Amino acid sequence: MQPIHPWYRWDNNQLILKLLVQPRANRDEIAGPRGAHLRVRITAPPVEGKANQHLCNYLAKLCGVAKKAVELTAGHASRYKRVRITAPKRLPPHIERDT
Repeated sequence: MQPIHPWYRWDNNQLILKLLVQPRANRDEIAGPRGAHLRVRITAPPVEGKANQHLCNYLAKLCGVAKKAVELTAGHASRYKRVRITAPKRLPPHIERDT
């Protein structure tokens, strides 16, 4: 059985996101689901890890957590990424807390 929302899952208090990242966008934003991923647009260029760092900083701010609470776990050199956010205080759009 496939999950209702394939772009995220909860592992205890950790939110795991499957992302499709578009660098060099006009603004930072959650653009919504696209297939099995949540599309995220960020302004940083994909050069020397700048986009990855910017993505983690953006997600930390969006979720109300420290930067060290956001970890890029897969996709360092890809547009498709997996990110782990520990104990988010706020949830990004299209994400619900497990009941």
